[in-house]
Amino acid sequence: MSDERALLTLLQFADGLFPTGGFAHSFGLETYVQDGRVRDRQSLEAFVAAHLDGSAGPADAAAAAIAVRLSARADVDDWVALDLRLDAMKSVPEFRAASRQMGRQTLRIAAGLGADPFLARLAGAVDDERACGHHASVFGAVVGRGGVAPAAAAAAYLYSTAELLVGAGLRLIALGQLEGQRVLAAMRERIERLAVAAAAATVNDLWSFNPALEIAGIRHATLDARLFRS
Repeated sequence: MSDERALLTLLQFADGLFPTGGFAHSFGLETYVQDGRVRDRQSLEAFVAAHLDGSAGPADAAAAAIAVRLSARADVDDWVALDLRLDAMKSVPEFRAASRQMGRQTLRIAAGLGADPFLARLAGAVDDERACGHHASVFGAVVGRGGVAPAAAAAAYLYSTAELLVGAGLRLIALGQLEGQRVLAAMRERIERLAVAAAAATVNDLWSFNPALEIAGIRHATLDARLFRS
């Protein structure tokens, strides 16, 4: 498969317009905004950085990179084990539900785009409830089948995560599009570093530690008014 074809696959599935339903989630950001802790570009940038450093990088992006390698050998059993490990690491019900929703939607669309037997088997495992279909593990498997390398998949996953959070921030606080792009630009070096680490990770290297953001996620369900589902 050509590098151009792999790039097009990555662009399609990492696109903010891809219908995963991610626009409906803020992953605790809405709680921070209502508390007054995120109110400008600097505090939004700090929130996004914390999310990438403490969970999206060492857990989700690493899982995406691992899933790329598993997809190359069409290893369904190890993919299911990876997906279940990711499920066990997501302790906040809203975050866990969001990841499952986004992953299942991605897998449904990917399986419908072409006759890929490996993706069909993954969809069957999710339908049979042998797997949960988390977004990171699905994303890695899908783009991996398109010829994308592990580091590129991890970087794209992290960028799309940052883009999702910035998009939520633009709807929650008085922030212009230019300021939002500045936040994304500020994440480039961090995303590169995290993607390199993710590409070298094994299943046993996965970790997540973001207690403050997780508490915000738990509190989100009790907010009087909510724009987002998480």
